[in-house]
Amino acid sequence: MEKIVEQAYLYDFYGELLTHHQRKVYEDFVLNDFSLSEIAEKQGISRQGVHDLIKRCNKILEEYEDKLKLVEKFIITKERVCKILQIAEEFQQQNGKLEQIKEIENLSTEILKEL
Repeated sequence: MEKIVEQAYLYDFYGELLTHHQRKVYEDFVLNDFSLSEIAEKQGISRQGVHDLIKRCNKILEEYEDKLKLVEKFIITKERVCKILQIAEEFQQQNGKLEQIKEIENLSTEILKEL
């Protein structure tokens, strides 16, 4: 998985466990794509301080993931639901419209929207 996407997932799942200051700096870096210098100026700290804080946040978020595996479970669930949806669509195309298949498609779509 691309590093920035991984960081965004980790933040989505565990970001609330960071302090307010850590969240603000991490959001600016990962989600808002600010440079270290821009964040340093905005927060009134050194560029090195921003770098160290981001590194520390990454470590904290990765430790939560190592213990809880929520991102991993999310990705696996999403892949499985996509596969179910694909199978239901293929089955429906081959066998015409069946009510149960339509319900599977609807449930799969609802789950994917919620994820």
